[in-house]
Amino acid sequence: MTGEDGIHQPRLRFRDVVLRALLYGLAATPLVGVASLGVSDHHDRMTFLAVTGGFALVGGGVFAVFGLVLWTACGGDIRRCRDWRTITGQGDSASVAAPVLVRLGVLALVLFPGALGLYHLVDGAEYESWIYGG
Repeated sequence: MTGEDGIHQPRLRFRDVVLRALLYGLAATPLVGVASLGVSDHHDRMTFLAVTGGFALVGGGVFAVFGLVLWTACGGDIRRCRDWRTITGQGDSASVAAPVLVRLGVLALVLFPGALGLYHLVDGAEYESWIYGG
C-alpha cells in the first residue's frame, strides 16, 4: 500500500529487518560451506573459511553499527529500497540506507559463527575425507 507521499506503508520496523537478516545469514552459511568445497587444498580451504569469517565479523560489526546510527538519526522515517524515488533532500537517503546497512550487518554477524564452525569442521576432519580436502 502506498501513502499520499508515494512511500510504501507500513514503514519498516527494526524487528522485521533484523529477523529477515537473520534468515538471510542462516541461508548464506550453507552457501559458504558449498563454496569452500570448491577449494581443493586443505590449508587453502581453512584459510578461505578463516578469511570469510573474519571479514564477516569485521564488516558485519561496521555495517550494523553504522546502520544503527543512521536508523536513530532518521527518527522513524525508515523507508524501503523501492522508495528511493521518493527522496527529496540530501538527508532522506539515510532513511533508505539505514535498513540496508542493518540487514547486511546482521547477515554478516550471523554468517561469522557459521564460517567459524565450518573452519573447525574442516580442521578436525580425517585425512583423505572429502571435507578435509586434497
